[in-house]
Amino acid sequence: MTTATLPANPLSHRRAYVSLALGVFAIGWSAILVRWAGTSGMVSAFYRLTFASLVFIPWRMFAKSKLPPSTPDARRAAIVAGIFFGADLGFFNTAVMTTSAMNATLLGVNAPIFVAFGSWLMYGERPTTRFWLGFLLAFGGMVAIVGTDVVIHPTLGYGDLLAVAGAACYGVYLLYVQRSRVGMDSLTFSAWSAGIGALVLLPACLLTGQQMTGFSGRSWLALVALALTAQVVGHLFVAHAMGRLPATLSSIVLLGQAPITALLAWPLLGERIRAAQVVGGALVLAGIMVVNVTRQRFRQGRSTS
Repeated sequence: MTTATLPANPLSHRRAYVSLALGVFAIGWSAILVRWAGTSGMVSAFYRLTFASLVFIPWRMFAKSKLPPSTPDARRAAIVAGIFFGADLGFFNTAVMTTSAMNATLLGVNAPIFVAFGSWLMYGERPTTRFWLGFLLAFGGMVAIVGTDVVIHPTLGYGDLLAVAGAACYGVYLLYVQRSRVGMDSLTFSAWSAGIGALVLLPACLLTGQQMTGFSGRSWLALVALALTAQVVGHLFVAHAMGRLPATLSSIVLLGQAPITALLAWPLLGERIRAAQVVGGALVLAGIMVVNVTRQRFRQGRSTS
């Protein structure tokens, strides 16, 4: 695959980091809104992508004349990204409903290990020592956030296993976001990936006999908020940032979802924050700083806006 060089414009990089930070904050609400919706994880994942598509697709059609044409390879990559993102949400949302929001987020955002090896295989991006140092700091912080039960118990629970499966799918998704963004703008990518993800989840919901209607008004409001907050705002900003930043770097910053979810889960879900979780949040931020401040200049990147 032919790759491009990261844009050298410092302003462009700063805007990408701001977009990524805003996206992470918005996605940090995901587990909270999934709990509030009270539906099965697979159903909340379907409606998240369906309602988001109802925003992205008309927006994309209205803005079509102002957007650059997409390449065939970018469209293929967006389809693959949508398939794996739908699977990720199905796994992660189900995990949120079967374990604590913090446990699910810890394991669910643990995509950097999959991104690192995937980038090595797909793009030749060998992870640097600094990347692994930042990852270890951040991962150690997230272990502290969740507490000791994930480490002490040798057999992870059903929800934890689902979250790990989601992390693997999310890692593949991030790699194909990067690949698609070479020849596709962020809005077009968001429309493709959300639409494909919804199409993947619909037959899965129907075949497994999920309840698709008859929810309370509170549940529908939570599902709409989930789509607008986590998907329309969160992943659109992430997709924009990944047009300018490597997948390995972006995946580390996405770990910041864990402390955000922990802070939100205390007052909103009654999951109290312990001292170890405060220390863990600091370690996550330290890991992100190590990767961002001291990272190697990657030769591979994306310049599509």
